[in-house]
Amino acid sequence: MKPHHRIFFIQFAVALSLGAFVSRLPDLQLKFSLTEGELGLLLAVLSSGVLCGLTFSVRFIERLGARPTAFVTVFGASLFFALIPWMPSALLAVPLFFIAGVFTGAFEINANIETDRHEALLGYRIMSRAHGMWSFGFCITALVAAGMRQAAVSMELHTFIVLVTVLIAGSIVFSGIENAPRRQDAHPGDTPIIAFPTIGLLPLCLVAAAPLLAEGASVDWSAIYMRDVFAVEPFVGGLSVAIFSSFIAIGRLGMDPVIDRFNPRPVAITLLGIAAIGVVMVATATHPIVALAGFGLTGIGCSSVYPLAISAAARRTDRPAPVNVAALGQTTFLVFFAGPPLLGFVAEHFGIRFSYWAVVPVLAAALLVTKALAADPAPVTGQPEPAQPHG
Repeated sequence: MKPHHRIFFIQFAVALSLGAFVSRLPDLQLKFSLTEGELGLLLAVLSSGVLCGLTFSVRFIERLGARPTAFVTVFGASLFFALIPWMPSALLAVPLFFIAGVFTGAFEINANIETDRHEALLGYRIMSRAHGMWSFGFCITALVAAGMRQAAVSMELHTFIVLVTVLIAGSIVFSGIENAPRRQDAHPGDTPIIAFPTIGLLPLCLVAAAPLLAEGASVDWSAIYMRDVFAVEPFVGGLSVAIFSSFIAIGRLGMDPVIDRFNPRPVAITLLGIAAIGVVMVATATHPIVALAGFGLTGIGCSSVYPLAISAAARRTDRPAPVNVAALGQTTFLVFFAGPPLLGFVAEHFGIRFSYWAVVPVLAAALLVTKALAADPAPVTGQPEPAQPHG
């Protein structure tokens, strides 16, 4: 296994755990007798944990190194996502949501920084592929979850099986991780305890946040949308998550050579437009097949815009790369995790279809600031490596 493939597996492993968890949100909602707004509050607690992890963990990650951080964050997130369904009430689950979020935020910084450094060593882009492994993991776990829901396997047993799988596979893969050297043009300054976005970073934050809002809406609410709007079987409802995840994985795993050829900005403009079309299809769908097709297009459109923004942030030379990545991550993952809870309130008061309409203006705003991606200064040389979907 090549060194950067081990970093890919960090993304894949967390996606397995989080994907299994969010695929069972309809069951968790019923177990705790929650409205959409109340479920949204629990997801907001998760968002708060992610924000704390992104804000305060940068210096600790730099001190620990990639391998110990991978063990702590991936195993920690997987454990707490698996524990939540065992809680007897939503109130007792609240601290577990928060702690799982902290580990998730810290994992994101570690994975992105190491991916960017390996990208510099290799001489060609791999950031989109790394995030493709996240989406590939989501796709696998969503398909498994759809089958388990249809077979009436309890969410407690389901998430426990996923936890054991991650612990065993992660112990094997993470043991060989080695820190990649910093980029030669990296900012030499120290890493502060807290990372905040600068004015110059804000356009990149918007470009990255828009597809993540569409992704959060598709991942967290699609199964509930299919159930409430079309009254489909659990397996068909679970297909919405699986289709979205598979299409976003396909886009990410194959997009790096396209970006190398056509440059980041035109690729981002095209993808954001496709995402907008997909979201509108979901919002206006009159048949489950149309909605599923909309989720597929949304997946393609959301695929590589966020990785492009991460790469652009990591290559800025105004501050150390971990600081810019963490600052961008704060903003975008706040949208990713806080957006769905807010959409839950919209769904409760205006209908779940309107919650998808609410995503469209954010995608349009991102299209207006894609010029920020043109600031990505790093030339990419060498021959692109064939995609490795299994890391």
